[in-house]
Amino acid sequence: MAGEDTQALWLEFRRTNDKALRDRLILTYAPLVKYVAGRLGSGLPAHVDEGDLVSYGLLGLIGAIERYDPARDIKFETYAISRIKGAIIDELRALDWVPRSVRSRAREIERAIGELEAKLGTAPTDEQIAAKIGISVDELEESLTDISRSSIAALDELWSVSGDGDSVSLMDTIEDTQGPQPESALDETEMREALADAIARLPEREKLVVTLYYYEELTLREIGEVLGVTESRVSQLHTKAILRLKSRLAGAAQRV
Repeated sequence: MAGEDTQALWLEFRRTNDKALRDRLILTYAPLVKYVAGRLGSGLPAHVDEGDLVSYGLLGLIGAIERYDPARDIKFETYAISRIKGAIIDELRALDWVPRSVRSRAREIERAIGELEAKLGTAPTDEQIAAKIGISVDELEESLTDISRSSIAALDELWSVSGDGDSVSLMDTIEDTQGPQPESALDETEMREALADAIARLPEREKLVVTLYYYEELTLREIGEVLGVTESRVSQLHTKAILRLKSRLAGAAQRV
């Protein structure tokens, strides 16, 4: 996407801040918004309109274009995708369509996983998690399905280093407007290492789901075909993996 013409467009826009050039850049990168909205939309309830996600994401793209510095050592696509996702997630949070009971249960499962891992030194089973919360395994699976339907359980949300459960996207934690800051780069490196370590310690099937979804970019349905299970089962595995990872990263952040 970033050919010589686009590069020239960037340099001219940075020099002049011309609105017509900005609009051309928006058109050039608009497919990124459609891509991100499609990826996020696949894990959301049917009543969430993809067109709305695209319009939220477009605001993120515009913000990314206005704030991007071509001199920085980061591809615009990488930067923009993070800003687009962030804009969509922020808007969905502002609408507050996730039921409080579902949010509360997600935190309960996450906390139970953290406490069990600290005690057992290994990833707890569904039976152990359910027993810790005081529910049946069937109820745990039902809860995981509810959480997966009504939350954007994505790696972007894993940077929840604050105690109140609010998440900060990785890009927001490392972005700066004054220039490079060594401690920010260190934070990014530490968090990436903590995430890589947490993923490596996931149970095999959950690790496979995370790898296929985030790195190979398969859909949940395609992963179901690979594993020979239903899409809803993949969704449960994905949600459980995300809650495990959030729990581990929160623990890692407290140890720093």
